[in-house]
Amino acid sequence: MKKVFKLSTLILLLFTIGVACSADDDSTVTDDGDDSVVAELHAAFAAFNTDATTIYVDGSNIIIETTGLPDHETVYWGVGNELYRDEPDVALTPSIMSSNNNAVTITVDATPDLTGSTVSTQLNTIGIAVSGASIFNDQEGAGDLDQAAASLDWTGAHIGPGVYHYHLEPKAFSDDDDNLVGILLDGVFLYGRQCSSTGTYPTDLDASGGHTSTTQYTDGEEEYHYHIINEVYSTTGSYLAFAGPYQGY
Repeated sequence: MKKVFKLSTLILLLFTIGVACSADDDSTVTDDGDDSVVAELHAAFAAFNTDATTIYVDGSNIIIETTGLPDHETVYWGVGNELYRDEPDVALTPSIMSSNNNAVTITVDATPDLTGSTVSTQLNTIGIAVSGASIFNDQEGAGDLDQAAASLDWTGAHIGPGVYHYHLEPKAFSDDDDNLVGILLDGVFLYGRQCSSTGTYPTDLDASGGHTSTTQYTDGEEEYHYHIINEVYSTTGSYLAFAGPYQGY
């Protein structure tokens, strides 16, 4: 009987250990099988206006919430505002910054998908500038930008309709240089007309104005990014911020 008891005890002990090991193995598999990715904020986000933008990680996405209120002068602030700039040659649209809701929230992939087809830009916000205001493409309403060029302020922006936004090179923070302009809806950063990797205008841009090289925010690593293309746009005498298509969807 004692031998039977000892044998039963040993079998029970081995079974218990086996169950415990099996449970441990299941836990390990579950952890390894977790395909959720927690992104990190790119170093370039440090250049964004913190008074206007809140930028944070949500899994593999980056959320950018903005008041849309830029930190530079423009006639669109309206008389009496400390950032108001008198621009008598601008054909003002009806709205001014202080009475217009400019808030925008966008979600972008922390790692742009550069393996698929290109996607055309649409009307309304196509990106957020470092100032906190929106970036629009080369269209205005039902036609090209020429019909609204007279209402653009000194930094290539206006209100009408909707939020304050840039169509052209935003000279308030990027004027023929390699400065960061903002980030577009496909998660790709947009820089000024020059490239920090060469100190001059890049000659290898694709149809979207993009190429792969180092930037001042990549710590020596190459990264795909856009530039404002160094070609004067129509009658504006300036340069389009971004016409598209997106490369990062």
